[in-house]
Amino acid sequence: MNGAHSVTAEVIHADIPAFKYPLAVAWHESSAWAQSYKINTINEEGEQESYFMKVSQGEHGRKALHGEFESTSSIHAVVGDFTPKPIAWGSFKSIPGSHYYICKFYDLDQVVPEPSEFCAELAALHTKSKSPKGRFGFKMFFIKGFKHLLALNIQRGGPWEAMEGLETAMLEKVIPRLLKPMETDGRSIKPCLVHGDLWCGNAAVDSHTGRPLIYYPSSFYAHNECRHLSLSKFFHRQILDELGNWRPERNKFPSVYFNTYHSHIPKSFPEEDYDDRNALYSMRFNMQAAAIFPDEESFRESVTDEMKRLIAKFPDGHEGYEKLAETSTAA
Repeated sequence: MNGAHSVTAEVIHADIPAFKYPLAVAWHESSAWAQSYKINTINEEGEQESYFMKVSQGEHGRKALHGEFESTSSIHAVVGDFTPKPIAWGSFKSIPGSHYYICKFYDLDQVVPEPSEFCAELAALHTKSKSPKGRFGFKMFFIKGFKHLLALNIQRGGPWEAMEGLETAMLEKVIPRLLKPMETDGRSIKPCLVHGDLWCGNAAVDSHTGRPLIYYPSSFYAHNECRHLSLSKFFHRQILDELGNWRPERNKFPSVYFNTYHSHIPKSFPEEDYDDRNALYSMRFNMQAAAIFPDEESFRESVTDEMKRLIAKFPDGHEGYEKLAETSTAA
Protein backbone atom coordinates (compact mmCIF):
# COMPACT_ATOMS: atom_id res chain seq x y z
CA MET A 1 0.00 0.00 0.00
CA ASN A 2 1.77 3.07 -1.20
CA GLY A 3 1.40 5.92 1.22
CA ALA A 4 0.60 3.79 4.24
CA HIS A 5 4.28 3.71 5.17
CA SER A 6 4.12 7.52 5.46
CA VAL A 7 1.94 7.26 8.56
CA THR A 8 4.02 8.67 11.40
CA ALA A 9 3.35 10.19 14.80
CA GLU A 10 3.81 13.63 13.27
CA VAL A 11 1.25 12.96 10.54
CA ILE A 12 -1.31 11.65 13.02
CA HIS A 13 -0.71 14.54 15.38
CA ALA A 14 -1.25 17.02 12.56
CA ASP A 15 -4.14 15.36 10.71
CA ILE A 16 -6.30 13.76 13.41
CA PRO A 17 -7.84 16.18 15.94
CA ALA A 18 -8.48 13.42 18.49
CA PHE A 19 -4.76 13.21 19.27
CA LYS A 20 -3.32 16.37 20.79
CA TYR A 21 -0.59 14.95 22.96
CA PRO A 22 2.78 13.22 22.31
CA LEU A 23 2.38 9.78 20.83
CA ALA A 24 4.19 6.91 19.19
CA VAL A 25 3.08 4.78 16.26
CA ALA A 26 4.04 1.14 15.72
CA TRP A 27 3.11 -1.11 12.78
CA HIS A 28 0.65 -3.79 13.90
CA GLU A 29 -0.36 -6.00 10.94
CA SER A 30 -1.41 -5.87 7.30
CA SER A 31 -3.89 -7.44 4.91
CA ALA A 32 -4.50 -7.33 1.17
CA TRP A 33 -6.36 -4.04 1.42
CA ALA A 34 -5.27 -2.34 4.65
CA GLN A 35 -2.49 -1.85 7.16
CA SER A 36 -2.96 -1.36 10.87
CA TYR A 37 -1.01 0.41 13.60
CA LYS A 38 -0.94 0.73 17.36
CA ILE A 39 -1.02 4.31 18.59
CA ASN A 40 0.32 5.03 22.08
CA THR A 41 -0.67 8.41 23.49
CA ILE A 42 -1.44 10.34 26.68
CA ASN A 43 -4.88 11.61 27.56
CA GLU A 44 -5.77 14.92 29.21
CA GLU A 45 -5.35 13.35 32.67
CA GLY A 46 -1.81 12.30 31.78
CA GLU A 47 -2.69 8.61 31.54
CA GLN A 48 -1.33 6.38 28.81
CA GLU A 49 -3.81 5.05 26.27
CA SER A 50 -3.51 2.82 23.22
CA TYR A 51 -5.57 2.84 20.04
CA PHE A 52 -5.89 0.66 16.96
CA MET A 53 -5.71 2.42 13.59
CA LYS A 54 -6.52 0.85 10.24
CA VAL A 55 -5.30 2.64 7.09
CA SER A 56 -6.52 2.03 3.56
CA GLN A 57 -6.35 3.80 0.22
CA GLY A 58 -8.62 4.82 -2.61
CA GLU A 59 -12.37 5.29 -2.77
CA HIS A 60 -13.10 1.65 -1.96
CA GLY A 61 -10.88 1.90 1.13
CA ARG A 62 -12.56 5.13 2.21
CA LYS A 63 -16.04 3.60 1.96
CA ALA A 64 -14.95 0.43 3.75
CA LEU A 65 -13.46 2.32 6.70
CA HIS A 66 -16.44 4.65 6.92
CA GLY A 67 -18.72 1.61 6.92
CA GLU A 68 -16.67 -0.08 9.63
CA PHE A 69 -16.91 3.04 11.79
CA GLU A 70 -20.68 3.31 11.33
CA SER A 71 -21.21 -0.41 11.93
CA THR A 72 -19.02 -0.55 15.02
CA SER A 73 -20.62 2.62 16.41
CA SER A 74 -24.09 1.12 16.01
CA ILE A 75 -23.12 -2.18 17.68
CA HIS A 76 -21.25 -0.40 20.50
CA ALA A 77 -24.30 1.75 21.21
CA VAL A 78 -26.33 -1.41 21.89
CA VAL A 79 -23.93 -3.83 23.62
CA GLY A 80 -20.99 -1.66 24.69
CA ASP A 81 -17.70 -3.48 25.08
CA PHE A 82 -18.79 -6.53 23.10
CA THR A 83 -17.12 -4.57 20.28
CA PRO A 84 -14.22 -2.07 20.37
CA LYS A 85 -15.21 1.53 21.09
CA PRO A 86 -14.83 3.48 17.83
CA ILE A 87 -13.01 6.82 18.05
CA ALA A 88 -12.80 8.39 14.60
CA TRP A 89 -12.56 7.89 10.88
CA GLY A 90 -11.52 10.20 8.06
CA SER A 91 -8.97 11.04 5.39
CA PHE A 92 -5.37 12.14 5.87
CA LYS A 93 -4.56 15.62 4.66
CA SER A 94 -0.84 14.87 4.54
CA ILE A 95 -1.20 11.62 2.58
CA PRO A 96 -3.53 12.10 -0.40
CA GLY A 97 -5.80 9.14 -1.06
CA SER A 98 -5.21 7.52 2.33
CA HIS A 99 -7.90 7.06 4.96
CA TYR A 100 -8.09 5.90 8.57
CA TYR A 101 -10.36 4.24 11.11
CA ILE A 102 -9.48 4.35 14.81
CA CYS A 103 -10.86 2.45 17.78
CA LYS A 104 -9.72 1.39 21.24
CA PHE A 105 -6.80 -1.06 21.18
CA TYR A 106 -7.17 -4.51 22.72
CA ASP A 107 -4.62 -7.23 23.33
CA LEU A 108 -6.47 -10.21 21.88
CA ASP A 109 -6.28 -13.93 22.36
CA GLN A 110 -7.02 -15.16 18.85
CA VAL A 111 -9.33 -17.95 19.93
CA VAL A 112 -13.03 -18.48 19.39
CA PRO A 113 -14.83 -17.20 22.53
CA GLU A 114 -16.54 -19.79 24.69
CA PRO A 115 -20.19 -20.08 23.67
CA SER A 116 -22.03 -19.08 26.84
CA GLU A 117 -21.16 -15.38 27.17
CA PHE A 118 -20.49 -14.94 23.45
CA CYS A 119 -23.93 -16.18 22.37
CA ALA A 120 -25.65 -14.28 25.18
CA GLU A 121 -24.03 -11.04 24.00
CA LEU A 122 -24.90 -11.74 20.38
CA ALA A 123 -28.51 -12.46 21.31
CA ALA A 124 -28.58 -9.20 23.29
CA LEU A 125 -27.43 -7.31 20.20
CA HIS A 126 -30.21 -8.87 18.14
CA THR A 127 -32.98 -8.37 20.70
CA LYS A 128 -32.10 -4.91 22.04
CA SER A 129 -31.33 -3.20 18.74
CA LYS A 130 -34.07 -1.37 16.90
CA SER A 131 -34.06 -0.41 13.25
CA PRO A 132 -34.92 3.23 12.49
CA LYS A 133 -38.54 3.33 11.26
CA GLY A 134 -38.64 -0.47 11.40
CA ARG A 135 -36.78 -0.85 8.13
CA PHE A 136 -34.43 -3.54 6.91
CA GLY A 137 -31.03 -2.75 5.42
CA PHE A 138 -28.30 -0.34 6.47
CA LYS A 139 -27.33 3.08 5.20
CA MET A 140 -23.72 2.16 4.43
CA PHE A 141 -24.08 -1.19 2.70
CA PHE A 142 -25.91 -2.22 -0.46
CA ILE A 143 -24.82 -5.67 -1.58
CA LYS A 144 -26.13 -6.78 -4.94
CA GLY A 145 -26.44 -10.38 -3.90
CA PHE A 146 -26.31 -13.66 -5.69
CA LYS A 147 -25.89 -12.38 -9.25
CA HIS A 148 -23.02 -10.14 -8.27
CA LEU A 149 -21.23 -13.00 -6.52
CA LEU A 150 -21.87 -15.30 -9.47
CA ALA A 151 -20.44 -12.74 -11.91
CA LEU A 152 -17.44 -12.20 -9.65
CA ASN A 153 -16.81 -15.93 -9.47
CA ILE A 154 -16.87 -16.23 -13.26
CA GLN A 155 -14.64 -13.20 -13.62
CA ARG A 156 -12.02 -14.57 -11.23
CA GLY A 157 -12.37 -18.31 -11.76
CA GLY A 158 -13.73 -18.76 -15.27
CA PRO A 159 -16.98 -20.41 -16.46
CA TRP A 160 -19.10 -22.21 -13.88
CA GLU A 161 -20.87 -24.90 -15.89
CA ALA A 162 -22.22 -26.69 -12.82
CA MET A 163 -24.27 -23.60 -11.94
CA GLU A 164 -26.27 -23.68 -15.19
CA GLY A 165 -29.96 -24.33 -14.57
CA LEU A 166 -29.67 -24.07 -10.80
CA GLU A 167 -30.21 -20.32 -10.48
CA THR A 168 -33.79 -20.38 -11.83
CA ALA A 169 -34.84 -23.32 -9.65
CA MET A 170 -33.38 -21.64 -6.57
CA LEU A 171 -35.22 -18.38 -7.29
CA GLU A 172 -38.57 -19.87 -8.27
CA LYS A 173 -38.78 -22.91 -5.99
CA VAL A 174 -36.33 -23.21 -3.11
CA ILE A 175 -36.16 -19.62 -1.87
CA PRO A 176 -39.93 -19.04 -1.73
CA ARG A 177 -40.39 -22.44 -0.11
CA LEU A 178 -37.92 -21.74 2.70
CA LEU A 179 -38.57 -18.06 3.35
CA LYS A 180 -42.18 -17.27 2.57
CA PRO A 181 -43.69 -19.36 5.41
CA MET A 182 -42.01 -17.05 7.92
CA GLU A 183 -43.90 -14.00 6.62
CA THR A 184 -47.36 -15.39 5.92
CA ASP A 185 -50.46 -16.20 8.00
CA GLY A 186 -49.89 -13.18 10.23
CA ARG A 187 -46.25 -13.91 10.95
CA SER A 188 -43.65 -11.16 10.59
CA ILE A 189 -39.93 -10.64 11.01
CA LYS A 190 -38.48 -7.91 13.23
CA PRO A 191 -35.39 -6.19 11.81
CA CYS A 192 -32.46 -6.09 14.22
CA LEU A 193 -28.85 -5.03 13.98
CA VAL A 194 -26.48 -7.82 12.92
CA HIS A 195 -22.70 -7.96 12.64
CA GLY A 196 -22.92 -9.15 9.04
CA ASP A 197 -19.63 -11.07 8.75
CA LEU A 198 -19.35 -13.05 11.95
CA TRP A 199 -16.79 -15.81 11.56
CA CYS A 200 -13.91 -16.95 13.78
CA GLY A 201 -11.55 -14.39 12.22
CA ASN A 202 -13.77 -11.54 13.42
CA ALA A 203 -14.19 -12.72 17.00
CA ALA A 204 -11.66 -13.13 19.80
CA VAL A 205 -11.14 -12.77 23.54
CA ASP A 206 -9.83 -9.71 25.39
CA SER A 207 -6.71 -11.07 27.08
CA HIS A 208 -7.05 -8.64 30.02
CA THR A 209 -10.71 -9.29 30.89
CA GLY A 210 -11.39 -12.67 29.30
CA ARG A 211 -14.51 -11.25 27.67
CA PRO A 212 -15.54 -11.95 24.05
CA LEU A 213 -15.13 -9.30 21.37
CA ILE A 214 -16.49 -9.01 17.84
CA TYR A 215 -14.99 -6.64 15.29
CA TYR A 216 -14.66 -5.80 11.56
CA PRO A 217 -18.46 -5.69 11.10
CA SER A 218 -20.40 -4.95 7.93
CA SER A 219 -23.68 -4.32 9.67
CA PHE A 220 -27.24 -3.88 8.50
CA TYR A 221 -30.71 -4.41 9.90
CA ALA A 222 -32.13 -7.88 9.38
CA HIS A 223 -33.79 -10.78 11.14
CA ASN A 224 -31.57 -12.53 13.66
CA GLU A 225 -31.91 -15.91 11.92
CA CYS A 226 -32.89 -15.08 8.38
CA ARG A 227 -32.64 -12.02 6.23
CA HIS A 228 -35.74 -10.09 5.24
CA LEU A 229 -36.11 -9.83 1.50
CA SER A 230 -38.63 -9.33 -1.24
CA LEU A 231 -38.70 -12.72 -2.92
CA SER A 232 -38.99 -11.16 -6.36
CA LYS A 233 -35.82 -9.17 -5.74
CA PHE A 234 -33.72 -11.84 -4.05
CA PHE A 235 -30.83 -11.59 -6.46
CA HIS A 236 -30.59 -7.83 -5.95
CA ARG A 237 -30.53 -7.76 -2.18
CA GLN A 238 -28.32 -9.27 0.43
CA ILE A 239 -29.59 -12.51 1.85
CA LEU A 240 -27.46 -13.17 4.83
CA ASP A 241 -27.79 -15.15 8.00
CA GLU A 242 -25.81 -14.09 11.07
CA LEU A 243 -25.46 -17.79 11.80
CA GLY A 244 -25.02 -18.82 8.16
CA ASN A 245 -21.32 -18.05 8.38
CA TRP A 246 -21.07 -20.50 11.29
CA ARG A 247 -22.12 -23.47 9.14
CA PRO A 248 -18.81 -24.13 7.31
CA GLU A 249 -16.46 -26.13 9.54
CA ARG A 250 -13.59 -23.85 8.52
CA ASN A 251 -15.15 -21.04 10.58
CA LYS A 252 -14.91 -23.00 13.85
CA PHE A 253 -18.42 -22.54 15.26
CA PRO A 254 -19.69 -26.06 16.05
CA SER A 255 -23.27 -26.96 16.94
CA VAL A 256 -22.91 -25.92 20.57
CA TYR A 257 -22.85 -22.28 19.43
CA PHE A 258 -26.10 -22.68 17.50
CA ASN A 259 -27.75 -24.42 20.45
CA THR A 260 -26.52 -21.87 22.97
CA TYR A 261 -27.65 -18.96 20.82
CA HIS A 262 -31.10 -20.45 20.38
CA SER A 263 -31.43 -20.92 24.13
CA HIS A 264 -31.81 -17.12 24.10
CA ILE A 265 -33.71 -16.67 20.82
CA PRO A 266 -35.90 -19.50 19.51
CA LYS A 267 -35.68 -20.77 15.95
CA SER A 268 -38.14 -19.25 13.52
CA PHE A 269 -41.26 -21.05 12.29
CA PRO A 270 -41.33 -23.56 10.74
CA GLU A 271 -38.60 -24.98 12.93
CA GLU A 272 -38.28 -28.11 10.78
CA ASP A 273 -36.95 -25.89 7.96
CA TYR A 274 -34.22 -24.41 10.14
CA ASP A 275 -31.28 -26.46 8.89
CA ASP A 276 -32.24 -25.97 5.25
CA ARG A 277 -32.63 -22.22 5.77
CA ASN A 278 -29.21 -22.12 7.38
CA ALA A 279 -27.79 -24.02 4.41
CA LEU A 280 -29.37 -21.46 2.08
CA TYR A 281 -27.88 -18.52 3.98
CA SER A 282 -24.42 -20.09 4.15
CA MET A 283 -24.21 -20.21 0.34
CA ARG A 284 -23.42 -16.52 0.21
CA PHE A 285 -20.29 -17.01 2.32
CA ASN A 286 -19.15 -20.01 0.28
CA MET A 287 -19.64 -18.02 -2.93
CA GLN A 288 -17.52 -15.25 -1.46
CA ALA A 289 -14.83 -17.77 -0.54
CA ALA A 290 -14.98 -19.23 -4.07
CA ALA A 291 -14.41 -15.76 -5.53
CA ILE A 292 -11.52 -15.00 -3.20
CA PHE A 293 -9.86 -18.38 -3.74
CA PRO A 294 -10.76 -19.31 -7.35
CA ASP A 295 -8.22 -22.16 -7.44
CA GLU A 296 -9.93 -23.97 -4.56
CA GLU A 297 -12.63 -26.00 -6.34
CA SER A 298 -14.20 -27.23 -3.11
CA PHE A 299 -15.88 -23.86 -2.50
CA ARG A 300 -17.75 -23.96 -5.80
CA GLU A 301 -18.62 -27.59 -5.27
CA SER A 302 -20.06 -26.88 -1.82
CA VAL A 303 -22.38 -24.25 -3.32
CA THR A 304 -23.69 -26.32 -6.23
CA ASP A 305 -23.96 -29.51 -4.16
CA GLU A 306 -26.10 -27.69 -1.60
CA MET A 307 -28.24 -26.14 -4.33
CA LYS A 308 -28.85 -29.52 -5.94
CA ARG A 309 -29.83 -31.01 -2.57
CA LEU A 310 -32.31 -28.23 -1.83
CA ILE A 311 -33.79 -28.29 -5.34
CA ALA A 312 -34.31 -32.05 -5.07
CA LYS A 313 -35.91 -31.69 -1.63
CA PHE A 314 -38.28 -28.84 -2.59
CA PRO A 315 -39.18 -29.41 -6.27
CA ASP A 316 -42.71 -28.02 -5.79
CA GLY A 317 -41.64 -24.82 -4.09
CA HIS A 318 -43.98 -22.84 -1.84
CA GLU A 319 -47.01 -24.05 -3.79
CA GLY A 320 -46.28 -27.59 -2.67
CA TYR A 321 -45.92 -26.42 0.93
CA GLU A 322 -49.32 -24.66 0.79
CA LYS A 323 -51.04 -27.73 -0.67
CA LEU A 324 -49.57 -29.95 2.02
CA ALA A 325 -50.69 -27.49 4.71
CA GLU A 326 -54.21 -27.42 3.27
CA THR A 327 -54.36 -31.20 3.19
CA SER A 328 -53.19 -31.41 6.80
CA THR A 329 -55.79 -28.84 7.88
CA ALA A 330 -58.60 -30.66 6.07
CA ALA A 331 -57.62 -33.92 7.70
